[in-house]
Amino acid sequence: MSRRVVVTGLGAITPIGLSVEEFWNGVKEGKTGFGEITKFDTTDYKCKLAAEVKGFEGKNFMDFKAAKRMELFSQYAVAATKEAMEDAGLDMEKEDAFRVGVSVGSGIGSLQTVEREHTKLLEKGPSKVNPLMVPLMICNMAAGNVSIQFGLKGKNINVVTACATGTNSIGEAFRSIQYGDADVMIAGGCESSITPIGVSGFSALTALSSSDDPARCSIPFDKDRSGFVMGEGAAIVVLEELEHAKKRGAKIYAEVAGYGCSADAFHITSPAEDGSGAAKAMEYAIADAGIKPEDITYINAHGTSTHHNDLFETRAIKLAFGDHAKNLKINSTKSMIGHLLGAAGAIEFVTCVKEIEESFVHATVGYQTPDEELDLDYCKEAVCMEVPYALSNSLGFGGHNATIIVKKYEEV
Repeated sequence: MSRRVVVTGLGAITPIGLSVEEFWNGVKEGKTGFGEITKFDTTDYKCKLAAEVKGFEGKNFMDFKAAKRMELFSQYAVAATKEAMEDAGLDMEKEDAFRVGVSVGSGIGSLQTVEREHTKLLEKGPSKVNPLMVPLMICNMAAGNVSIQFGLKGKNINVVTACATGTNSIGEAFRSIQYGDADVMIAGGCESSITPIGVSGFSALTALSSSDDPARCSIPFDKDRSGFVMGEGAAIVVLEELEHAKKRGAKIYAEVAGYGCSADAFHITSPAEDGSGAAKAMEYAIADAGIKPEDITYINAHGTSTHHNDLFETRAIKLAFGDHAKNLKINSTKSMIGHLLGAAGAIEFVTCVKEIEESFVHATVGYQTPDEELDLDYCKEAVCMEVPYALSNSLGFGGHNATIIVKKYEEV
């Protein structure tokens, strides 16, 4: 018998707020985090806009020396974990540390380290490369640092599936608790790749928005969409076995109901054109939750604002839900904070939990002009409605499809 898994803590560092409360208030207001890139000189770059985290200082969230030994993606993860664990009221002195695990992923790790140390190598030679280059750079160090900072000695994993990383990380944490590998998992994703090589690489792929208007740069499902806008940040959740949570009197936000994955086996950057891979992930998640497609009324879409993603994800939703697709409310959180890459699925999971809690589905901000084949309800306006189930999709380069379903918590 698999065990029930609930959400007891939330943490977030985002382009529209350095806490869940700030982020969620921004979401309800339809606030966006887009602006000119300030991290480097974009004079020679086609792409000038990003969704940067503003006002973040690592030392405000952790010991100054510890922050110095972490790159930004790890700092974001530790900061969001601090908030999530405090929110959950998780006291490690009262826990068996070997039963509290970590599943925190980053899609890329630290491009900043690579750029900085490569420059040193070329200009000053190999003897000048930082001895900590590797542990600063590698993407599993977010999970490693979270575990070290908070004394978490259980299962410690780092799932890397490009833009599906956050959802896979939470999904694998869910499975770990379901089947007894842990009682509590700190799970989520983090990313900080707004760097010269990061932006030029995605630009060369023609994946980034060509717009120089912050109000029209990330416009998922809109006919005028031209690519995604790179965001950064982290989102972390505390997942807990139900009886463990009840025993310590934890507040329960929601329950994780189902998780499904598939691969397109089609192309390294483009989703399968008929949407069959993403549809299968949704079907698996619905089956895992033990519900019918008609029980789903709301989808937090991957919704990147690229031509291919939004078209093929729409086809996937139609394939998975048939006629019921017309009844679904579908939105994209990326319309406000851009694409957080490895952290995207995690912040969208937090969004789903808050939407369930407050019976509120946010607007796809900036959505104005319908596209011919994109004929579903993409939430031009925010909607106040009960959300018994929230289905969240993440689709990563390489053909990785992940879907997770959160539901309103009920005793029975």
